[in-house]
Amino acid sequence: MQRREVAFVDELRKLRLRYQEDRYLFISGKTVEGLLLKMGATAVDFDRLRHVSEATLRRDPTLPFRRTRNGRYCVDAKNGEVFRLEDQSFVLSGDEDFVRHDSGILRRFDPIGEELESNTAFVALMRLKAALVAEMEVLRRPNLDYGQDANICTVFNIRTTTSRELAGEPALEGVHSDGVDHTMSTFLGSENMTRGSARTFLHDRRERNGIRWHEADPALVRANYRHDDFLDTLLVVDHEFKHSVTPLAQEDQDLPSTRDVLIFFTRRPYAATHRFFDSEQAEKAHPNFPERWEL
Repeated sequence: MQRREVAFVDELRKLRLRYQEDRYLFISGKTVEGLLLKMGATAVDFDRLRHVSEATLRRDPTLPFRRTRNGRYCVDAKNGEVFRLEDQSFVLSGDEDFVRHDSGILRRFDPIGEELESNTAFVALMRLKAALVAEMEVLRRPNLDYGQDANICTVFNIRTTTSRELAGEPALEGVHSDGVDHTMSTFLGSENMTRGSARTFLHDRRERNGIRWHEADPALVRANYRHDDFLDTLLVVDHEFKHSVTPLAQEDQDLPSTRDVLIFFTRRPYAATHRFFDSEQAEKAHPNFPERWEL
């Protein structure tokens, strides 16, 4: 193994150890960019990724201040590959620590398209997360099938907007978790956003679901971070923490502010006890997106 490869493997190992010990991990965008270049990303695709949210996203099914797309992927570590799964509706409920007006409702999002899926930096982000969470023991959620080797990764591309007419909330649900094993958020960019906007707080899992971030008990706040720079990334063991995000505020009140992120939700397949059992679909590749990527 060449010296550069040894250094890369050692850097990944150290990040994995930090994540395993702390159960959350913030990685600066500069560090992430260097890792992605070593995992197959090309420099030209970074610029494409910065702007992927501008023209491709569609109206969110339940939140008027948000535009979204999503896609489901099978992360098959045993066979060393990732592939796109068939689209299906998305649901989170109060049983999964998610309390909002649309809790428990099946939501269908417009699917991620070629402009994101063909981006080498996006593929490298999938590889990076798979490497960081591989074979990690976490506090197990009920209704997930931990007997299966493969993970399901649901990816959201999200733009949140605040204007004079509408306040944008990156997490309208307040204190919550995402019903998965690992949540990773990667920052793509923002426009006209105040420096204090959209700060993420990590809460002890004993905190009450659904309360606003400023109502939370300071004694139960475990950390807080703000995504400032392109590719800034936060990874959390989802069932071992809860989190909240402060609202998006405008720097110039005459112009809208926007915040673009990618969210990667990784979990075992839903078990038969879950109301939206998906274990049978775990092996069904998407008919229009046949690409498979090596891990």
